[in-house]
Amino acid sequence: MVLRRVFLRWLFPAAFVLPLWLFVGWIVFSGGSGWALLWLLVAMPTVFVSQLLIALLIRARAAVRSTRAVSWRDAAGVALWQAVIVALGFFDSRVFFPLLVLSVVGALVLFWSSLSQLWNEARGAVTVLHASDGTAYIPPVREPSAERPAGRADGDVIVVSEVRRPE
Repeated sequence: MVLRRVFLRWLFPAAFVLPLWLFVGWIVFSGGSGWALLWLLVAMPTVFVSQLLIALLIRARAAVRSTRAVSWRDAAGVALWQAVIVALGFFDSRVFFPLLVLSVVGALVLFWSSLSQLWNEARGAVTVLHASDGTAYIPPVREPSAERPAGRADGDVIVVSEVRRPE
């Protein structure tokens, strides 16, 4: 649980740190030609926006907000994707293009994974029952007895009438 909570706290700072790492890596490891600079000017905002988008999708889920921890699927996906982005910052020409493709594919997979988890949590579970004649119906929702105030039965009705004062 601690590791998943750390990942949740790391999501927004990563949106700023990882593009900065790409810039620093380009300077330190001599990214090279003008094409690398052009790539860098496209990659930095793309990494920033994709990190923010995925962070917002992950944090939008009720389960993440209530437990203050990401799911294991999110933790594994974010860890792998960010490791690929860090590896890209070394600008090693032998593995640069495969890492670039892997980072784009990883971003898309993580986006759809986060979106599907959000969708599955947001759409409530609805049970449809069928009567003996085949008619489908949704059973009424019953409140748990712990939420009902003490001393009140299901059929009690409280009527509050308004009294007007003469002017």
